Amino acid sequence: MSLRNKTIFITGGSRGIGRAIALKCAADGANIVVAAKTDTPHPKLPGTIHTVAQEIETAGGHCLPLKMDARDEDQVQAAIAATVEKFGGIDILVNNASAINLTGTLQTPMSRFDLMMSVNMRATFATCQATLPHLMKAENPHILTLSPPLNMDPKWFKNHVAYTMSKYGMSMCMLGLAEEFRDHGVACNALWPVTVIATDAFKAIDPNIPTDNMRKPEIVADAAYAIFNRPSRDCTGNFFTDEQVLKENGVTDFSSYAMKDGAKLIPDFFL
Repeated sequence: MSLRNKTIFITGGSRGIGRAIALKCAADGANIVVAAKTDTPHPKLPGTIHTVAQEIETAGGHCLPLKMDARDEDQVQAAIAATVEKFGGIDILVNNASAINLTGTLQTPMSRFDLMMSVNMRATFATCQATLPHLMKAENPHILTLSPPLNMDPKWFKNHVAYTMSKYGMSMCMLGLAEEFRDHGVACNALWPVTVIATDAFKAIDPNIPTDNMRKPEIVADAAYAIFNRPSRDCTGNFFTDEQVLKENGVTDFSSYAMKDGAKLIPDFFL
């Protein structure tokens, strides 16, 4: 398995899971496009598109860092055009950019509702729409979206219905595109971690939450890498979990992914 010379477009890839996926693929010598808003240091969160670009080059990949707001279709189209101009095409799209606000209906300002719907649902659709004409020309094209399985248990709607709606919208997009582009051989899948992942964005929500009970982003990156190496025509329309994918690839011990060895892990939402 190798992604050498494959071009991978990642939204929101300046930190966290997106960064981990980028570095995993870079080790193969892939072309990585990091398309995110953070081109200058964030006051609370580490990492920019330029710092991760340096890490990608050091890891063995080739990087094009692009400042892009995925909510703006003109910026998305321009970023896709710049990618194709530099690397000649696109093989893989990773919809990683996401917004989260875990509040109830009466505690959710419409500005936060709009942010989640635009970053999660709208941006996913817009980026897929702009990328698909190029993916259909690729040898083994994949779209992978970081979104959950469609679990209709009311408990996942009760306390944060707006967030749930926005994340399920991303998953529904994958389900629809998988069927729409099945005959074109474009794999469209969702991937979700079984446990909470220790990302800077998650810690920014509540700095007091200990990360000892979480896993490293690398478990999601390793699962994504495994999916990218599967034949696209035989691997579409799935709601994968990271553990499921890695088990299918023969991994039985997940202890190396734990932030603290032996600590009880926090289950993720929607499972």
